[in-house]
Amino acid sequence: MHGGTQAGWLLMALCAASGAYCLLRARTGTRRERRTARSEALMGFGMAVMAVPAAVLSPPDWAWAVYAALFGAAAVRALRPALRGGHHLHHLVGSLAMVYMAVAMAPAMTGGGGHAGHGAAGAGGIPLLTGALLVYYAFYVLGSAGRLLPVTAAAPDAGAAAVTGTRLGGHDAEGFRGGGADGRPEIATACRLTMGIGMLAMLLTL
Repeated sequence: MHGGTQAGWLLMALCAASGAYCLLRARTGTRRERRTARSEALMGFGMAVMAVPAAVLSPPDWAWAVYAALFGAAAVRALRPALRGGHHLHHLVGSLAMVYMAVAMAPAMTGGGGHAGHGAAGAGGIPLLTGALLVYYAFYVLGSAGRLLPVTAAAPDAGAAAVTGTRLGGHDAEGFRGGGADGRPEIATACRLTMGIGMLAMLLTL
């Protein structure tokens, strides 16, 4: 990853931890929840690998093609569920973003200059597309952070479920029923927030 070594290690650790937790969540819940957790685990581990500082690991020239093929397959797998909207649409955007960044870093890896880093400057990113992804993930991070804020308004017991359903609605409602691996949906939200921040950091290097 293009940037400071310490920042790269921190991002790698956070994404790897998020991926590991998502992998734990994949052991329980409904079939749809397990599928969501596996997709998030793949994203977390993929981002962790891409965030390894260039000074520590210089991947081979063909690594970008492996990234692109892996997340391209993930995007195809998420395409049909994404038609129903919800969190699968976010998975599709994330997989396509990973393919885009893998292709963008290809010139830096194959141009003879070694691994200049994930999304290194001049690596072939398209400013308009990069900007659109940055806007998307900025809103996603803000939304995820908002869902972690406690509910301060008191509500009757009869309306509590409705309030909770509203806060967990939209694309994050899926995979929250049952609270994941340990019954704590806020941890799942925190993992998604972490990966959203990681994606923002990576896109900023393009």
